[in-house]
Amino acid sequence: MISSGAQLLRLCKEKNKKISEVALEHQLEEMDITKEELLKMLRETYDVMKASASDVITNDKINPYKITGGNAKKILRYAQSGKSILGESMVTAIARGFSTSEVNAGMGKIVAAPTAGGAGILPGSLSWIQDKFNFTDDEMLMALLVSGTVGRIIATNATISGAEGGCQAECGAATAMSAAAIVELHGGTPEQSLIAASFAMLMVLGLVCDPVAGLVEFPCALRNGSGTINALVASDIAMAGVECIVPFDEVVEAMYEVGNSLPETLRETALGGCAACPSAKKMECKVFPNRLS
Repeated sequence: MISSGAQLLRLCKEKNKKISEVALEHQLEEMDITKEELLKMLRETYDVMKASASDVITNDKINPYKITGGNAKKILRYAQSGKSILGESMVTAIARGFSTSEVNAGMGKIVAAPTAGGAGILPGSLSWIQDKFNFTDDEMLMALLVSGTVGRIIATNATISGAEGGCQAECGAATAMSAAAIVELHGGTPEQSLIAASFAMLMVLGLVCDPVAGLVEFPCALRNGSGTINALVASDIAMAGVECIVPFDEVVEAMYEVGNSLPETLRETALGGCAACPSAKKMECKVFPNRLS
């Protein structure tokens, strides 16, 4: 098992291979399956991701609790209005991040990458990248191997759970996974992929987990939208040649230490942060009228 960023970079250098190529070798050995079987699994995974990134944008679906339902489509319409600040393309990426979050809230089919709370970031950023730069599905499957490897390193050495490490662990990990994959897609080095992953996590270091009413909807959908863009930002900074003075493994360790320092109220308990605001409590009563306060 590849258990650290340092080990991953060492293997890439020794074998003169990309992260995806090294990951493919290790995955096949660990799972004891053929390359064709693994690629089939990845294809099925990516198909679900792409569907969730567009589902509520193209269909009139509102999730059962109606806290955030419809916002993905609202953002897309704004993107297409010609009035957006970031421009149609970038705001469309945000809409895609929202889409998967709404599919999840509506009990639809998603890929928890790495968790349900941050599940919109990888589909939003990767599907957008594919459409914008015309990457093939086969190239995207290799990108998933990169993101999966980075996510596994984070999970092994820290946490991907909002209940344990705050939203920096869930959305932060998802953003790091996305950034690393995007850099390889664009021809970046393994070192640049991990630098992008480091930048992505540093951007949200200390982010709390404070879901209103305990539901992974608000402010979670917002963070999926911003995480989608953060992955692109981190990728461009790394590809520009900016160095990260703190290695990836140390950033992961720092995230874990920060997560352990967060009080229980800020770790998915809905007892602190925006979840404790008066308006949020009113919403909780509206959604769960029989819940004891």
